[in-house]
Amino acid sequence: MRIGLAGAGRIGARHAAALCEAPDVEALLVADADPGRARELAARLGARSLDAVDDLFAAGLDGLVVTAATGAHAALVRRAVAAGTPVFCEKPLASDIDGTFQIMREARSAGIPVQVGFQRRFDAGYAAAREAVAAGRLGRLHTVRSCSFDPAPPPAAYIPGSGGLFRDCVIHDLDSIRHVTGREAVWVVAAGSDTGDEMFRASGDVHTGAALLALDDGTLCTVGATRYNAAGYDVRLELFGSKDSLVAGLDDRTPATPVPDAPPGSGAAARPPAYGGFLDRFAAAYDAELGAFIELVAGRRGNPCPPEDALEAFYLAEACELSRRERRIVEIAEVRSEEARSEEARSQEAAREGVRR
Repeated sequence: MRIGLAGAGRIGARHAAALCEAPDVEALLVADADPGRARELAARLGARSLDAVDDLFAAGLDGLVVTAATGAHAALVRRAVAAGTPVFCEKPLASDIDGTFQIMREARSAGIPVQVGFQRRFDAGYAAAREAVAAGRLGRLHTVRSCSFDPAPPPAAYIPGSGGLFRDCVIHDLDSIRHVTGREAVWVVAAGSDTGDEMFRASGDVHTGAALLALDDGTLCTVGATRYNAAGYDVRLELFGSKDSLVAGLDDRTPATPVPDAPPGSGAAARPPAYGGFLDRFAAAYDAELGAFIELVAGRRGNPCPPEDALEAFYLAEACELSRRERRIVEIAEVRSEEARSEEARSQEAAREGVRR
């Protein structure tokens, strides 16, 4: 199959390398807003570069992978859907809830699969945690703790267009909580700190945040995130139930030191280095995610992360950001789009009418 890649930056280069190794991919076509960057990446991997991103839509693609700048996601995905081309898109699909809702509706109407890049769903630990919850191994789930700790802040130029800590970073935790527990959040309360670099305050963002969520079955979830975890990249999901507890993301490279310190000569110094970032920590998950997309394009599996899930995660992130700004509990229903509310009301009325008949 012929796969197009829109965006030759850091994550684009990582995905391009994986796609070139995929047995089903006969040709990879790379395009970027910077043609030189696309040419350099394509030459390094033995792929083909195009002069402009627009050229991808006349290249007879079987599938499109979108790793361009966030602001370009929505237009690229909508063009692919209109052209009947299956799409994989790094989150977010769009920069706001209404845009995400429109893409969801267009993809659903056209019957074109759009897979969203929430790679934690493909991590072995997170997948095992989901299976354990579904099988009832933990009994009644009562507490979930999730964290996303980056070792250092992103470049200052990234912050203004990122959407903020909750929409850019914590949204991964929120999607994971939904995916692993199989439950929906009812309300959230969140707070943040902007005592670090001036670039966060200048953009109205925070460098550290925390949120408490209540799920529809009474489970309580806490999420913590920061841009300043110098010990290393630390992403974990901990689940506690009436029968058992487990954790995903805890291994020898997790940058957390037990105390008191191990005695000299105990071998503690032989620990491997901590994870340096998301590409390191989730390398296998990224490969599995793209493998799932290739299977989706080939018609051999269903969509493992459709726009509907991206929209629900966006609602939670938006509620967290609103709670942080207004310092109050926010019901998730408050942030749902008017169109979504109207569509849900119509569906509910149709269901009631069906029962009456």
